[in-house]
Amino acid sequence: MELELSVCIGLAVVAFVCELIDSSLGMMYGTILSPVLIIIGFPPLLVVPSILISQALGGFIAAGFHHQLGNVYFSRRSVDSKAVFIITIFGIIGVAAALSLALNIPSWVVTLYIGVLVLAMGAIILSKREFSFSWKKLSVVGLISSFNKAMSGGGFGPVVSTGQIISGVDSKNAVGITTLAEAPICIAAFIGYMLFHPGFTWNMAIALIVGAGIAATLGPRITSRFHSPKLRTAIGILALALGVWTIAKVIL
Repeated sequence: MELELSVCIGLAVVAFVCELIDSSLGMMYGTILSPVLIIIGFPPLLVVPSILISQALGGFIAAGFHHQLGNVYFSRRSVDSKAVFIITIFGIIGVAAALSLALNIPSWVVTLYIGVLVLAMGAIILSKREFSFSWKKLSVVGLISSFNKAMSGGGFGPVVSTGQIISGVDSKNAVGITTLAEAPICIAAFIGYMLFHPGFTWNMAIALIVGAGIAATLGPRITSRFHSPKLRTAIGILALALGVWTIAKVIL
């Protein structure tokens, strides 16, 4: 699909805004961008892989800045690096499961399920309930969120960010871990789409990569200025609003 220059610029601007939110709060890039582009009229088999590859590159860039600014610590043996590894490994399993089911589950069912899940997690965060951390909980979070990502192009960040916070991870660390863990999972899902759906064109992807890449250098700076309790509240409110919006898309 050939795109005019004005359309490419518009795509880059939208990607910039979505990645700025995503890299600073750990969610919203694919969750907003995917339905918006599909509603405009772009085919899902072009939209989803374009979002996946652009978010992968944006995620690697943002993760580097999160580490540099001290929002998260990605040294070889740090707890944050271990969390990324576990989410990624179980996430790839979730991607494989999603790709095998992508043609057999109605899209509205997936959308409704993600909306209810994110809404519930946002409510739990805002209730300020405290939960003890465990690697088992983190593994489940990675599995579920990656299934969402490969099925719809979105739904990873809201589940991983809120899921980590519910599991006892500090809010800033949760955002940084989510940003880095999402990148290899996006690449795995992108490769899957390339194998099963040949004929992909790069016009949209390049426009999204430009916008997301620029925003990825700025979002972590916003995160660094938040105090963790306020960041937790902001993530909870955002997840709650996102859950309601997602459910409304299905019902209305």
